[in-house]
Amino acid sequence: MTVALNLDRVQFRYGRKPPTLHGIDLLQGPGILGLLGPNGAGKSTLMRLLATLARPSGGRILWNGVDIARDPASLRRTLGYLPQSFGVYPTLSAREFLEYMAAVKGLPSRETANAVERVLGEVGLAHAADRRLGDFSGGMRQRVGIAQALLNDPSLIVVDEPTVGLDPEERLRFRQLIAGLARERLVLLSTHIVSDVDSSADRIVVMREGRLIANGTPGDLMAAAAGQVWACEMPENELATLRERHPVSHVGRVSGGLRVHAIARHPPMPGAQSVEPTLEDAYLACLHLADRA
Repeated sequence: MTVALNLDRVQFRYGRKPPTLHGIDLLQGPGILGLLGPNGAGKSTLMRLLATLARPSGGRILWNGVDIARDPASLRRTLGYLPQSFGVYPTLSAREFLEYMAAVKGLPSRETANAVERVLGEVGLAHAADRRLGDFSGGMRQRVGIAQALLNDPSLIVVDEPTVGLDPEERLRFRQLIAGLARERLVLLSTHIVSDVDSSADRIVVMREGRLIANGTPGDLMAAAAGQVWACEMPENELATLRERHPVSHVGRVSGGLRVHAIARHPPMPGAQSVEPTLEDAYLACLHLADRA
């Protein structure tokens, strides 16, 4: 099965407003691609383009060599999409909802029952198939969202901000679910929460203000931030002053005060020690220290 996504100088603007995407270039095959960026970076706009809900204002998006603006059906047949705001019908059971979504997606009725049972098993909800969605936790509803995205056995799965509002245990369970979906698929996971992609993404793209400012493996990003992460120990009342001057990625308590990680090209205070970056450190370094395009 061919899995190849190519973004070629993709731009987008709403009407006459300034562009929200500026010449995005990306080539990606199977695996998990984490798309990181703060709110307003253009991630959701890009996800909507990839889901064929909007067309680029410039450039091309090619799926297996086909321009999806000219032939959106070529991607829709093999696309699974979980948007940032995913609504369910609270009075329906999980099985009933998925049967409804199968009809919306145009699955042949003879295939629906098997498809619904398959996806319920994939997301770990077979035991709750006949419970009302209104009784589900937030994490269970998100798993139903992934289930509906899997009904057509897609080779491209687009997931936008999936763990917002979930508690830590549900977030962990959801990340483990996503990690198990890749195999021969391409999973695009858009988020501003670094831990969502820390242990699962094969590659990470960082966006800021509609531009792609970093693209590499987690190890690549951490290597690029080497020498820009500093461990500082200080009284608690000095933290606000440090935050005014430098991004702070970690704060922990130690005897007599705080130990923090600050992002800076040079030691941010006397006694600061250079430390190995975490992915959270590397992400902040990308956002705050990378030269603006």
